[in-house]
Amino acid sequence: MTYRISRRGLLQGAAGVAAAGTLAGCATSGDSSTDAAKGEVSAANPLGVNEDAPLEVVIFNGGFGEEYAKAHQAIYKERHPKAEIKHSATQQIAETLQPRFVAGDPPDVVNNSGGSQIDFNGLVAQGALADLGELLDAPSLDDPNKKVRDTLLPGIVDVGSYDGKFLSLNYAYSAYGIWYSEKLFEAKGWAYPKTWDEMIALCKTIKAAGIAPWTYPGKHSRYMSWPILAAAGKMGGVEVIKAIDNLEPNAWKHEAVKAAAEAYYQLAVDGFLQPGAEGMDHVQSQTEWCRGKAAFVSCGSWLENEQKAVTPPDFRMAVAPTPSLSTSDKLPYEAFRGTGSEPFIVPAKGKNVRGGLDYLRVMLSQKGASDFTRKVSSLTAVQGSSEGIELGPGLTSVTKLIDASQGSAFTWLYSSYYRKLERERVDAACAELFAKRITAAEWCDKVQKSADEFAQDPAIKKYKRV
Repeated sequence: MTYRISRRGLLQGAAGVAAAGTLAGCATSGDSSTDAAKGEVSAANPLGVNEDAPLEVVIFNGGFGEEYAKAHQAIYKERHPKAEIKHSATQQIAETLQPRFVAGDPPDVVNNSGGSQIDFNGLVAQGALADLGELLDAPSLDDPNKKVRDTLLPGIVDVGSYDGKFLSLNYAYSAYGIWYSEKLFEAKGWAYPKTWDEMIALCKTIKAAGIAPWTYPGKHSRYMSWPILAAAGKMGGVEVIKAIDNLEPNAWKHEAVKAAAEAYYQLAVDGFLQPGAEGMDHVQSQTEWCRGKAAFVSCGSWLENEQKAVTPPDFRMAVAPTPSLSTSDKLPYEAFRGTGSEPFIVPAKGKNVRGGLDYLRVMLSQKGASDFTRKVSSLTAVQGSSEGIELGPGLTSVTKLIDASQGSAFTWLYSSYYRKLERERVDAACAELFAKRITAAEWCDKVQKSADEFAQDPAIKKYKRV
């Protein structure tokens, strides 16, 4: 049974509220749409794309731009020369596409990203997304003897899965950590700190040199929740993170989370944050960092591409893991948060679901992935796709970070499951924490109270991470 999305249901979902209970029994992945546009299955066309079917792709026109998508579409056109491709790009994904989802007329592929993305909780609860499991089991474009799933980096399937179904391809691979300038550190004789005691000692030295030890985007303070959770996960183990993902009682009050919050709160208390950072957005704070006004900034691996217009040519940005909080941390210093980002979806009610699946298969080819990396200076979800490509200093540093971790990278999923919890509640709590309006203990209490509200709200669909 297929379900036509209601206007009320989808608009609630986009606000982070999904009426899941009445839909769970009847929403499917839109198999009627898939079958209606199905073509002949063959070795050359394993997903059964209808060669005459047009394909519509909508791209989020953000930090990565849209040119990479045009290159992917060119590869798709080579595979399916009779197909007409409609391409558009916008920063207003929700505003542009919500009405089309409501009307049952969505595009075939959507890059559901940016500050105006449609909330995944609502889309999942409404059965609005095609199951991408068939894509995972299809032969890769490069090697018919290897399934697409076997070409992906670890964690990509996890971060795009809801209730055991793979519904979102997070195409870019983002490594999160603490960024610094190798040029500055070499000139000053500083070494990146591997323990928190070393971090505090170095911050004192940096401040004495007339440089702010840290900057951060006060208008998007959740950026500073990332090192807190990474440090907590390393100290207490991934089970601490899974408890947060599963909205368990007192998960945000775990001793490891408290210790991490106290550590990063110390940056504010000791005056190690750049004055004025409270009023900056992410670009402003990152630009201050690029100008040498601060030594450290927390960000993901899109930083190099996002700041390329203002980064000095000899800056040599580099990323490192969060320092270990104790000598008994359960994960090694080299462990970091690594996960997929830049989500792509195939709407279940799209006119060409088969074409949408094959478009993602094109994106996950070595050619499609390496072209993305060349164009936007970001790694992809595809293993080995950056080999042979001349990378910038920042992305080179990211590859070293990944190699050094030896498989110990981890991530959290609460921000995917319950986007508003991170984007609004955690963000607001971090703004108060780093402005010293609340203490670290109060921060833990405040975020836990918000998590409890989400857990107790029957209108919000819940997910279980195992």
